[in-house]
Amino acid sequence: MFEPRLALASLSGRSDATWARRASEHAGAALLGGIALDEPSREAARELVARDREEFLPPDPLAFVDDQLAALSEAPIRPGFNLRASTPAPISEAATICRAHDAICEINAHCRQEELCTVGCGETLLRDSDRLREYVRAAADEGATVSVKVRAEVEGVDLAETARAVERAGADAIHVDAMDSEGVIRDVADAADLFVIANNGVRDAASVREYLAYGADAVSVGRPSDDPRVLARVGETVDRLAREARA
Repeated sequence: MFEPRLALASLSGRSDATWARRASEHAGAALLGGIALDEPSREAARELVARDREEFLPPDPLAFVDDQLAALSEAPIRPGFNLRASTPAPISEAATICRAHDAICEINAHCRQEELCTVGCGETLLRDSDRLREYVRAAADEGATVSVKVRAEVEGVDLAETARAVERAGADAIHVDAMDSEGVIRDVADAADLFVIANNGVRDAASVREYLAYGADAVSVGRPSDDPRVLARVGETVDRLAREARA
């Protein structure tokens, strides 16, 4: 899906093409966004901004997705976009744009802010696998490479079953925020034939080795994604382990 197997995880209101290009020396993929695509999700994003959270709120979110991905057309990194919407229809439109740029279309079933969950975005999807499958199918039917961003430690959610569900719906990857339950990566990796990206606490060689030992195909860095020292450490480890695996 991408090499080296280090991804930059989206940070609301901060993860744009400039951010991705700065880190392209170390990472193989950059997931921009998240971006709210329709009016209910945009209203939720405006409410988040009102309480001092950073969010992307361009006048035309689909044009923003297209422009940002186009800005990375010559960059040595595979782009993607983390997407939020209250229904699957805007996901289909964004997936068409992602496909045109060979970008990863990442469905956000991760965010837990009340404003987003109230309108059916983020963690609400994680708790409703039928709706989540609809979102995945909407993107997969457009021919996009589809990832689903999820989080561990959500009451009543079995991430192994979630992995099987999204795989059946056409997903290619699952991006897991492991929280404090790193071993969940093994459950997900064993459950489905998906490209597994492990997230949370990736800072050094030890954290990379731990996640890869659990079966992750790649790791991602979130908050330190603008820290070249962390990216260098993680990127070097990912490269070294890949070379060792091929030897």
